[in-house]
Amino acid sequence: MGRINPYTLQMQITRMFDQGQSFFATTKVQEWLKERNQNPLDYDIVFHQKPAPPGSKEVMVVEIELRRKDGQPVDAWLQEQANLHA
Repeated sequence: MGRINPYTLQMQITRMFDQGQSFFATTKVQEWLKERNQNPLDYDIVFHQKPAPPGSKEVMVVEIELRRKDGQPVDAWLQEQANLHA
């Protein structure tokens, strides 16, 4: 079982971008995929910076887009969990 982390993946990735550590964001998502029994090599990982929703403490959020390299659709649950808000 993976470590329990009180922060969602999206929160962690957004923080990495805020702190200038976006270089490590792909690795973080790959580790997250492994924890969910997915092969990270099957996915392209794309990040989209967007304004944070109104009322949020953040200025911007980073949305994570998963794309399967084999052209198959990404499991909707997996994509939803990647961008789950706190």
